[in-house]
Amino acid sequence: MNLREIGLKVGQRRTDLGLSQDRLAKLCGLSRSTIHHLEKGTLNDLGAAKLLALLSLLGLDVITQEHSKKHHGLDMASKTASVSYKTKLQSNDLSHSLASGELPESIYPHVATLLDEAPLAIIVSAVEEAAADNHIPPKLIWKNIYRWTQEMYSPRSAWA
Repeated sequence: MNLREIGLKVGQRRTDLGLSQDRLAKLCGLSRSTIHHLEKGTLNDLGAAKLLALLSLLGLDVITQEHSKKHHGLDMASKTASVSYKTKLQSNDLSHSLASGELPESIYPHVATLLDEAPLAIIVSAVEEAAADNHIPPKLIWKNIYRWTQEMYSPRSAWA
């Protein structure tokens, strides 16, 4: 569930409770504008503490669960890493390298692109899948990734 979907639920619950945006804002210590933008789906961020307090006030819960779509991380990572290259990084090659820590010269540029530019959610998913495929703890793969990013002088702040 994203902030836009939460905003729709908040708006529905507020209406069900007979509250105006202004009254809800005063009850939870937010501005009416924040409530308006949340319900409209145009609010970019609302800190976790403020959001949880608002939901609690409205009697709404946040339920966390893993995404149902799994086992596409390596394929998505391979495709993402291959966009700028003539040859495609094969997902099984990526999986082996992530698990073993060995980075063949032929896929070095692909992996560098992946680690510098791919959405972090894709990298996390690839790590999880590679760990399961190779029957090793994800922690070992993260160690390999951190070592590679140091060797590559990756500019990405996530690796600092």
